[in-house]
Amino acid sequence: MQFIEQKRSLKTASLCLLCCLFCCVQLFAQEDSSQVRQLKEVPVFGSKVYSGLSPVQTLQGGALQRLASQSVADAIRYFSGVQVKDYGGIGGLKTVDVRSMGTNHTGVFYNGVQVGNAQNGQVDLGRFSLDNMESVALVNGQLAQSLQTARDYATAASIYLQTKQPTFEAGRNSMLKGSFKTGSFGLMNPSLLYQRKLHSKLDASFNLEWVQATGRYKFRYRKKDGYDTTAYRKNGDVEALRAEMSLFAHVWKGQWNTHFYFYDAEKGLPGFIVNGVFGHVDRQWDRNFFVQSSFKKPVASRYSFMLNTKFASDYTRYLAPDTMILYLDNRYKQQEYYISFAQKFVLTSFWDINLSTDWVHQNMTANLVNFSYPTRDSYLAALSTTLHWDRFRLQGNILGTKTRERVEKNKPANPQDELTPALFVDWQPFSISPFKINAFYKRIFRMPTFNDLYYTEIGNAGLKPEFATQYNLGLRYALNFGTEAQHQVGIEVDGYYNEVSQKIVAMPTASQFRWTMMNLGHVEIRGIDVKAHATYNFESGLIGSARFSYTYQKAQDFTDKKDSFYGDQILYIPWHSGSCILSANYKRWDLNYSLIYTGERYNAKANIPENYVQPWYTSDFTFSKYMVLKRNKLRLTAQVNNIFNQYYDVVLNYPMPGRNYKFIISLQI
Repeated sequence: MQFIEQKRSLKTASLCLLCCLFCCVQLFAQEDSSQVRQLKEVPVFGSKVYSGLSPVQTLQGGALQRLASQSVADAIRYFSGVQVKDYGGIGGLKTVDVRSMGTNHTGVFYNGVQVGNAQNGQVDLGRFSLDNMESVALVNGQLAQSLQTARDYATAASIYLQTKQPTFEAGRNSMLKGSFKTGSFGLMNPSLLYQRKLHSKLDASFNLEWVQATGRYKFRYRKKDGYDTTAYRKNGDVEALRAEMSLFAHVWKGQWNTHFYFYDAEKGLPGFIVNGVFGHVDRQWDRNFFVQSSFKKPVASRYSFMLNTKFASDYTRYLAPDTMILYLDNRYKQQEYYISFAQKFVLTSFWDINLSTDWVHQNMTANLVNFSYPTRDSYLAALSTTLHWDRFRLQGNILGTKTRERVEKNKPANPQDELTPALFVDWQPFSISPFKINAFYKRIFRMPTFNDLYYTEIGNAGLKPEFATQYNLGLRYALNFGTEAQHQVGIEVDGYYNEVSQKIVAMPTASQFRWTMMNLGHVEIRGIDVKAHATYNFESGLIGSARFSYTYQKAQDFTDKKDSFYGDQILYIPWHSGSCILSANYKRWDLNYSLIYTGERYNAKANIPENYVQPWYTSDFTFSKYMVLKRNKLRLTAQVNNIFNQYYDVVLNYPMPGRNYKFIISLQI
C-alpha cells in the first residue's frame, strides 16, 4: 500500500503542477496578440557554440527535433566512437562509454557545470529530456575555449548539454509551448515550456515535464541448444517528474544565469533474463536537485573572469523485496558543494593565458551496516596557454588535482596529488583550402568512486587513481558553397590510440562470496572515427541533409599474460559500428530516417564462441507536419522505431523493445 500511495502522490503532484503552470502562462500569453512571423528552418549539424582544437560532434536545434528522441542518451547514440549501455526500456539505466575508456572517464556538463556522482561515477543520461535542450555535444579531449572551469580539463571526454535560452519574436515578450507524447508501452508524456521577458535585461524560462509508461513490451528469448520463446518485459514501469527554472541576465556589463533542476522518479527494474526467469520485482526511487549559477564579465580589454557555484543533492532508494533470496532496502544520499573561478589574461594579440581554480566538496550517507560515511574535498587548478594566428593554434595546459578524504568509520582513502598535462594543435596548411589538421595528447585520471573505496565488504580504501593516456590525429575538410552558403559538405577522420592503466577491477578474495576492488587492469585502444555531413538546398525549396558516422575500434585487455583472454577484445566493444541520419524538409513537411549499427562483439572477457554476440541494427522513421494557425504554431509528429522489429540486447539478457510507435503534438503560442 505504501508503494501505491507514493505513486499516486507523485502522479497527483505532477498533474497539479502541469495544470497550474498552464493556467498561469495562459494569462501571460493572452497579453500579446501580435502576428507570428514564420522563420524557415535549415538543418545545422555543426556548432557555433562548441568549436576547438579537439574532435567535437554536435546535434542541435532542428536536428534534435527531427530525431524526436526521448532522452539525451537516445541522441548520443548517433555520435561516432560512442557505446551507450542501455539496460532496456524508457526507465532503464543509460550510460555512455567513449572510445572504450570506461563510463567513469566521461564527464557530463549541464549548462557549463559538471553533473557529479561520487557514489559510482555514472550519470544516468536517461533522466535528461530533450524537450528543453538546445544542443548536445560530445568532445574528445577537452574544449579549447577561454574561461573554462578546471573540471573541464579533468575528463578524457565530455558531454555538454545546453538548454534553450529565451528567444522572442519581434513585438513579443513571452512564449508558451506545450507538447504531448504518447505511443507504445503506455507512454504518456506532457510537457510545458514558458519563456518570459521580466525586464529589458532579465529573461526567465520554466519547463515542466511528466512521464508515465508501463514499460511492457514483447521480446524474444533464445537459448542455444535449448528453448525459443516470446514473452513480455515486466516491471519496467516508470513515472517521473522533471521541473526546471532558469534566469538569464545582462548585469554590470556581464552575463549572469542561474538554473534550478528537480527530478523525482519511481521505476521498476525489470532485471536480467536468464534460465527462464522473466520477472523481477525490484524498485528504485530517485530524487535529484541542484541549483547552479554562473557570472561572466570582461573587466578590461585584456582581462575577464567567470565565477560558477553549485549545490546538488541526490537521493536513491533501491528495494529488492524478494524475501526468498535476500531482502534489501538500501538508501543513499549524496551532497555536493562546488565553486569555480576562471580567469583569462590577453597578453598579446596572439597569446592568451587562462587560470582556473575549483573546489568540490562531496559527502555520502547510507543505511548500510558498517558504512564509512565518506567526505571528499577536491582542489583543482588548471593553467592553460594558447597561441593563435590566422591558420595555426597551439594550446598547452597542466592540471593539478589534490584530494583529501575523511570517514566516520573504517579507513579513509589515501591522499592523492596528481599533475596531468595536455597539448593540442590545430593547423590549416593552405589559406585557400578549408582543410585542417588537428592533433592532441592528453593524460588524465579518474578518482575511485565511493563504491570502489567504501562499499561494505567490497571496497578497497588503498585504491590508486585510474589513468588514461590519449593520442589523436585528425583531418578535417568543410566547405560552404552556393548563394549565401546554401550548400554544405564536410568530412572528418580521426585516428587515435588510448591507454588505460591501473584500471580498477573487481577481484575475488579467499572466498568466492567476497570480492574486492584492485588496480590490476591495463587496456589499449586503437581506433578510427569517420564523420561526414552534407546539406543541399534545391531551387524548389526542398532541403536535403545527410549525416554519417563510422567507428573501428580494437580495444584489447593486456592485464595479465597468464589469462586465457590476454589480448582479446574487451567485452561489449564492437570492432565496427556506425550511424546514418537522412533528412528532407519541404516547406512545412519533415521526413527523417535514422539507422544505428553495432557489429559483432563479446559479452565476456574471453573471445570464445560461447560469448559471441551477433550484430544488431535499428532503423527509425519520423514524419512531421508544421502549421501556422493564426498566431499559433502547431507541429504534428509520427514516429516508428525499430521498423524491422529486430530483437536485440545492448547488454546481455536485457532485451530491448521491438517495433514501437510514438506520436507527438506540440503547440507554441
